Amino acid sequence: MMESDKTLVRRAQSGDRSAFEELVRRTSRLVFARLYLETGDNHHAEDLLQETLLTAFRTLSQLENPERFRPWLLKIAQNAAIDAVRRDTRKKRTPIPELVKLRQDSMEIQPPAAIVEKEDLRQKVLEVLRSLPEEYRLPLTLRYLLGADYDTIQGQLGLTNGSLRGLLHRGMERLRAEMQKALGQDFL
Repeated sequence: MMESDKTLVRRAQSGDRSAFEELVRRTSRLVFARLYLETGDNHHAEDLLQETLLTAFRTLSQLENPERFRPWLLKIAQNAAIDAVRRDTRKKRTPIPELVKLRQDSMEIQPPAAIVEKEDLRQKVLEVLRSLPEEYRLPLTLRYLLGADYDTIQGQLGLTNGSLRGLLHRGMERLRAEMQKALGQDFL
């Protein structure tokens, strides 16, 4: 029988590292999906995920209600994303010449117009995805951006198979409609 998150949190708060590792296995895709929606970048989301999990490990003893572990963890992730934006904003004020040259060199591999078009489309999709209600946003991100299977998504979000399929179907319909409005064409 699988232990509940609540039980694992209590064990982890008592110093059981394997319990915390199991919590990480159960929740890391969910947190990554949330961070990816915020950042739009795999590498940045992975870095923020690591920062989130480290913060959670260090402050787990402060969590008073073990039943609220997932919302608490998502709040830590949100704060990590906000802090990263603040740090990035400060860094952007003083560009590093080597990074500017690296960006220019890497952009020469593909035609600049193709890079701009692809990035523009990616940003529009993320913008529309972010505008969808939460109930659709996370399942769609987990399934179609991260490639999670139905069982994994059900476990991450605590949904039944039928409710997950319904959310994905309705969410995809809304995404299609919103992308059609944004692009003025049939998108998906």
